[in-house]
Amino acid sequence: MLADEQATPEQFAILRAMSGERRLKLAEQMFWSARKLKAAGVRHQHPDWPEEKVIAEVNRIILHARN
Repeated sequence: MLADEQATPEQFAILRAMSGERRLKLAEQMFWSARKLKAAGVRHQHPDWPEEKVIAEVNRIILHARN
C-alpha cells in the first residue's frame, strides 16, 4: 500500500464511531461500486462483448483478485 493510501487518524476515528451495521453497509456499497467500475473497464476494452461475457469476466477477475 502506498503512503498516500493510508487512512488518517481522523478517518479511523470516524470508522470506529460507526456501528458495525453501518460499516458493513459501506463495505457493501464499495464492493458494488468496484464491480460497476471494473465492468465499465471491461466494456471499454471489449466493446464487442455481450453483457453476459462482461459479467462473467468481472466475476472471474474478482474471484481471482489478490491483495
